[in-house]
Amino acid sequence: MKKILIIRFSSIGDIVLTTPVIRCVKQQVPGAEVHFCTKAAFRNILASNPYVDKVFCLEHSLKDLLVQLKAENYDLVLDLHHNLRTRILKARLGKPSKSFDKLNLEKLLLVKFKINCMPKVHIVDRYLATAASLGVTNDNKGLDYFIPEKDEVNLATLPVTHQNGYYAIAIGAQHYTKRLPVDRLIELCEKINGPVVLLGGKEDMAVGHVIAMYFQTEPYKSQHEADSTQNTVILNACGQYNLNGSASLVRQAWAVFSHDTGLMHIAAAFHKKIYSIWGNTVPEFGMYPYTQDYEVLEVKNLYCRPCSKIGYSKCPERHFRCMREQTFDFTLPVLTPTKEA
Repeated sequence: MKKILIIRFSSIGDIVLTTPVIRCVKQQVPGAEVHFCTKAAFRNILASNPYVDKVFCLEHSLKDLLVQLKAENYDLVLDLHHNLRTRILKARLGKPSKSFDKLNLEKLLLVKFKINCMPKVHIVDRYLATAASLGVTNDNKGLDYFIPEKDEVNLATLPVTHQNGYYAIAIGAQHYTKRLPVDRLIELCEKINGPVVLLGGKEDMAVGHVIAMYFQTEPYKSQHEADSTQNTVILNACGQYNLNGSASLVRQAWAVFSHDTGLMHIAAAFHKKIYSIWGNTVPEFGMYPYTQDYEVLEVKNLYCRPCSKIGYSKCPERHFRCMREQTFDFTLPVLTPTKEA
């Protein structure tokens, strides 16, 4: 096996979770040339990965992509997405392939009937199983995320309050039912009680602004002016950096709070202490922080969880108890202020 194609079209977290497969195949298969196929929007996640020899992107049509891939004459295709489009690609390429088992039946039983038949195996290890026929085994080095030097964030460019360290909160998530409401995010910031950097995309800027403004209002200042132990200071970095810049801020944080989303897995790649916040989804799906020190924040034994393997634009039960009833029962790490966490 000399030329191997790995396919995972989306999304950020899922692609980061494939990085042990990329690394192990490249390092353990003699002479392997490793190519990766994804959507154009996620190219930069792999652009600086030294274990990827070439990246192909789905930009316009599957037909155009197929022409490029056929020209490579692959020896093996590792399908880590396993959907209709990847099945079409594999059929048209006509090359030997191995496919990731999505465990759709097991997920359906857990979502619809709350019967947990999911194996106690992380999705990374299920990804790696597709490469077992090559003699590839888990090197137990965790996830990878490579930041180009131009995207590294110099902490000296942050406000003085955050230059010696901070906690990061990834406030976004693709679906509403994976995100804490604004008032609960404010409570979380108060509980952290220290310098906080809010991370997210442009779509999260407004929520970040509301949170930051809360801690600057006169009622809040008046309430805590005599309380020398209240030190919450917010920096809204949502929409201010590209993904690599946000990853750089994650890498330099004391610890990271994140919903079930991509930045949680990026934090795991940098071996950060992670507080993973779960709403309508559950860790039992196998996508909890990989090989990392983490705490799970969730409402246990809620009759309606999980209500989806992905998420919804609103709570199907209309009460949103999975996020409304979060207790934020966690222990913060002992801090050592530093310019480079």
